[in-house]
Amino acid sequence: MSNATMFQEALTHFPGGVSSPVRAFRAVGGTPKFFKRAWQCWFEDEDGQTYLDLCMSWGPLILGHAHPAVLAAVSEAMQEGLTFGAPSRRELALARRIKEMVPFMEKLRFVSSGTEAVMSALRAARGFTKRDRILKFEGCYHGHSDGLLVKAGSGLVTFGEPTSAGVPAAIGELTSVLPLDDFGALARYFDEHGFQTACVIIEPVPANNGLLPQQLEFLKTLRELCTRHGALLIFDEVISGFRVAPGGAAEMYKIQPDLVTYGKIIGGGMPVGCYGGRRDVMGVVSPDGPVYQAGTLSGNPVAMAAGLATLELLTSSVYSDLNHRATLWAKAFEKIPGLHVPHIGSLLWPIFQEGVRRSDGVKSASITQYNKLHKLMLDQGVYLAPSGYEVAFLSLAHDKKALEHFEKAVEKVALQMHNN
Repeated sequence: MSNATMFQEALTHFPGGVSSPVRAFRAVGGTPKFFKRAWQCWFEDEDGQTYLDLCMSWGPLILGHAHPAVLAAVSEAMQEGLTFGAPSRRELALARRIKEMVPFMEKLRFVSSGTEAVMSALRAARGFTKRDRILKFEGCYHGHSDGLLVKAGSGLVTFGEPTSAGVPAAIGELTSVLPLDDFGALARYFDEHGFQTACVIIEPVPANNGLLPQQLEFLKTLRELCTRHGALLIFDEVISGFRVAPGGAAEMYKIQPDLVTYGKIIGGGMPVGCYGGRRDVMGVVSPDGPVYQAGTLSGNPVAMAAGLATLELLTSSVYSDLNHRATLWAKAFEKIPGLHVPHIGSLLWPIFQEGVRRSDGVKSASITQYNKLHKLMLDQGVYLAPSGYEVAFLSLAHDKKALEHFEKAVEKVALQMHNN
């Protein structure tokens, strides 16, 4: 069946025809591509068309699609069983590797997604501090749990308002929301609510509402205010963890959070998340403490094998290589008139404006231009994220051949956009 035929059937099975909203292509228009197979940084759809993939399953495939070492590890694990619902040696091995790469991680707990990791970390923070209020930032995405699907209200120091139907207002009222990069709002919040706050959660590299690089001083100030008021600092590194540096943004910025959440790369393409940090904080998690959290597939041996095979190949030289590639790809991309491509590590954000640090700074005209760009690049065999608010991901598989393909596509699209 073709992409179009499959999508028509999918509409009869799933809301919007998809299992996750952005895949529906409603932001950019057109028919979603149904992947048939993928290798390195390429994929083939059900129409037999080959595309250069710059989405890479939204980040976990830092080694590329179907990396031989990951496939071998998964195959070996599968022969011993798909799931145990019990401890296995593979979760010990992955935990050891994570702690080698993240020295401040004293204890951790595996879960099955980034959303679950964040939800569990917040519960642990509330259980440890015996406080209810949490603080998040506009433009940072932390999964779809109720207390985090909120936006800022009318004031600078504000309670959250639900952004999704089905989220009770009473839950949103326990979440405060501030703008990023606003020192004044941050100071006022802590003056009024600091000692009521269980934790502050932030993407240290905000990458789910565009790539919004924060000033180092803002993150340092946040760390100091949390310490002073007895609130825990949680870094959501589901995207930035093991991508911008071996120890993620915490290592890159030399700031130690109390808790951290990971996902994506630690699963090597399989569904995995984890949360962890200080020993005393994690000590409240069941069965050691009163904070309950459980999962039948947590520590799944096949997922553990994929994650370990991935992390074992991530050396310091890998990050230097990826950073260099990101510079080359950003430079190539910026040959398109008006396009800017800020990048941190191997995260790139194609946006038709510059200097954006906050989500409210993104202009609608920039997104309209991106939507045109998406279609034109797709026509040239380049698959970008189907939303102007999402970033592009590079991998070790994005080699010279891929860059040459990309540069040819950019050259044609630049001409088209110039003429239009």
